[in-house]
Amino acid sequence: MKDKQQEQIAAAQASATEQKIEETIEIIRASVTEEESRPAATLTLKKVIGGDILTAAMVRSQLWLFVLIVGFTIVYVAFRYQCQQDMILIDKLEKKLKDAKYRALASSSELTERCRESHVLELLKTNKDSTIQVADQPPYIIKIDGKR
Repeated sequence: MKDKQQEQIAAAQASATEQKIEETIEIIRASVTEEESRPAATLTLKKVIGGDILTAAMVRSQLWLFVLIVGFTIVYVAFRYQCQQDMILIDKLEKKLKDAKYRALASSSELTERCRESHVLELLKTNKDSTIQVADQPPYIIKIDGKR
């Protein structure tokens, strides 16, 4: 009989210990949760500056928005950089075009000056290697069968 009583006492002690362990586990489960408490309805400057507004739940719920904003920012910066590079290239090409136009204008002016009759005659006189002279009489018009 003593053995039975000892077994009953041991079983009662074991069940009491199990019950205490289960109660402790329940208390721990109740106190430890993955969810954070919701921020208070009032939004103060202290909470914003202190960073309380950036709770894990809010960040997790807005994660794709943050990713989208970062993506758009990267695309914006890349396009702006490319646009600035293109504008620099356009400015360089415009300067080259302007220089080429000025050189063409100068060459055209020089060619026009060298092709003038007075300049050609002066060159022929200084070289004395041509028998070409300026006509003293105006040219004659010869009419043949009604044609000029």
